[in-house]
Amino acid sequence: MVDLAQWLETHLNTLTEVAVVQLSQDENLKIQVVTTVETFYTSLIKTCLENSILPLNSILRDWVKSRSGPTETQSASLVPLLATLKSVVWNQIQEACPADQAVFLLTEIDGIFTEAVIFLSGIESEALIEDMRSRLHKAQAHVKRLDKSKSNFIAVAAHELRTPLTLVEGYADMVANSQSMTEDAQLPLLMEGISSGTKRLREIINDLIDVSLLDLKLMELHFQPVWLLQVLNAAERSVSKLLVNRSVELVIERQTIPVNPTFADPDRLLQAAQKVLMNAVKYTPDGGKIAVRARDLPGFTDITVEDTGIGIDPSNLPHIFDSFSALGDASLHSSGKTKFKGGGPGLGLPIAKGIIEAHGGTIWAESEGYNEQTYPGSIFHIMIPMYTTTPDDMI
Repeated sequence: MVDLAQWLETHLNTLTEVAVVQLSQDENLKIQVVTTVETFYTSLIKTCLENSILPLNSILRDWVKSRSGPTETQSASLVPLLATLKSVVWNQIQEACPADQAVFLLTEIDGIFTEAVIFLSGIESEALIEDMRSRLHKAQAHVKRLDKSKSNFIAVAAHELRTPLTLVEGYADMVANSQSMTEDAQLPLLMEGISSGTKRLREIINDLIDVSLLDLKLMELHFQPVWLLQVLNAAERSVSKLLVNRSVELVIERQTIPVNPTFADPDRLLQAAQKVLMNAVKYTPDGGKIAVRARDLPGFTDITVEDTGIGIDPSNLPHIFDSFSALGDASLHSSGKTKFKGGGPGLGLPIAKGIIEAHGGTIWAESEGYNEQTYPGSIFHIMIPMYTTTPDDMI
């Protein structure tokens, strides 16, 4: 390639001048463009003399790293810039050389630029992937910070709400025990309403704190031998009044529940079971049925809670365990825990999921779809590890 190198060196100034005109019309940028173009063509000459593409590749790699090629605006790719520099050389060879010499030089220059384009495309793809990976990492870190800030805010807000709520409860108790209660027939009814409202508010506050504890992985579990049938019996008793109010039948197939204990936190496990049962009651119409049964799996017990309710749309299945993801019309939201289709803060299932996962288990739901006429129902699977000793790496 000595002939090509000699020709390029002879016409270096002309090539540079023509390329600069094509690449930039801004007088302020021309000095930078001139330097960059001269460096490129000098490397091209060195590539021809050494019969190695490495000098040219080195320049291209520097361009990609700095993204400061000799153009007025930074494009998505530097390949068009390379094409312009090739076009300048191509046109000058055609204008300045006889036909036989031009064919020879054009063939050689085309081979060099082809290799250069392939190399440039490859390193640009690598740079793009690395940039996307870096952006994704930053985005994930930002989301993680936001999630932690949200959890911290919820925890602080919930604790702050507890103080005025305690005052309301205290004064309400004072009124309830005062002589006025026997003198005014309406006061007991009013106090019952206040008591019911404050009790529900405290439950919501406690749920907010539990969600933040689970998000921050600060919930403490106290492991001890636990019999799952006892947990389910206790959960049944806790929702019995709700079942009567809604005329919903709960059937626990006790013969399917394992008799061997596992190691778990009984209070938290009961809380998770209550949340799933109350969710089933809420989305099952009056007169419906909820069935609870279990099956043994290697190392786990799969407890299923199957209802004859309105079901879950497939598009919503991945989101029902997300915090504050209560589905449905906002106008249906109610302070009642089990009003049919009554929306809530969307904390019950996330808390259940967090508790089960903190034990090393998992929970998911399946449904044929959402239909308020045919009631396809839903099945919730609660996979509980059957530990024989206290696990050491749980929350």
